[in-house]
Amino acid sequence: MLSNLLARFKSGLAKTRESVFSKIGDVLRRRPKLDENTLEEIEELLIQADVGVDPTLRIVDCLRERFADTSVSDETEGVVRELLQAEILKILQPADTSRRVSKLGKPHVILVVGVNGVGKTTAIGKLANRYQAGGKKVLLAACDTFRAAAIDQLAVWAERSGAEIVRHQPGADAAAVAFDALQAATARGIDVVLIDTAGRLHTKVNLMEEVKKIHRVLAKGVNGAPHETLLVLDATTGQNAVAQARQFHSDLELSGLILAKLDGTAKGGVVIAIADELGIPVQMVGLGEGIDDLSDFDAEIFVKALFEEN
Repeated sequence: MLSNLLARFKSGLAKTRESVFSKIGDVLRRRPKLDENTLEEIEELLIQADVGVDPTLRIVDCLRERFADTSVSDETEGVVRELLQAEILKILQPADTSRRVSKLGKPHVILVVGVNGVGKTTAIGKLANRYQAGGKKVLLAACDTFRAAAIDQLAVWAERSGAEIVRHQPGADAAAVAFDALQAATARGIDVVLIDTAGRLHTKVNLMEEVKKIHRVLAKGVNGAPHETLLVLDATTGQNAVAQARQFHSDLELSGLILAKLDGTAKGGVVIAIADELGIPVQMVGLGEGIDDLSDFDAEIFVKALFEEN
């Protein structure tokens, strides 16, 4: 099982590994000493991967302290790689979490938010499929009422995953859809309710107010709801994803992140930047286009996949 997960992470992180982390080995093999010039090259590579400035500087400082002007050999290269992995893992582990819906009350309500184009509705569909495959009864709430296409897209995912759906006409009050979804979930004995929301720019105050209204309706409808508020981020946007997470977390107190499209970017280091600055659990990552290509985030496997060659 772990070997399969490692293989998926290695495949999904191939662009990040090949364009950045594999090149760290090339730097060490090309330079005779781990001097300031060598450290500067490593620093540039980490920045390119969107690891973030602060964690990059800390990682490079650790290398500087441990290997100042050390002659580089094959053995040194291995030790440097191990130190890099250890430092990155230290950042990621606090943001590594497991999901235990089976131990929670029902319906378990998950509010899913994100800006346009990040793959939010697709992530909801894949989540629904995972829960259904695990024996849970799932209901999708089509609270993105601004676009008819969004409602139709969610309906397709409901059909593909075997989940139920509550939907209104385009232009309906999104909070009313959320309320009706909770009513239906309680009546039908639903285990998990996934609330889709309209994609919104995190800088648009009026749009953020609408999702806050949905949040309030959920809290009135079911005790403790929403039990999770998940932000879907597009890994290909790099540092912009960090800015989105920062603002959404400030407004909604996020409980977790889903990092979509990780397989399509060389900026996979953004996971490290988000974990370092915000400490929000990275719950799942998208590693492909298939309905099953949404994997639980595992910090150790993530780090191993960044450095381990095929």
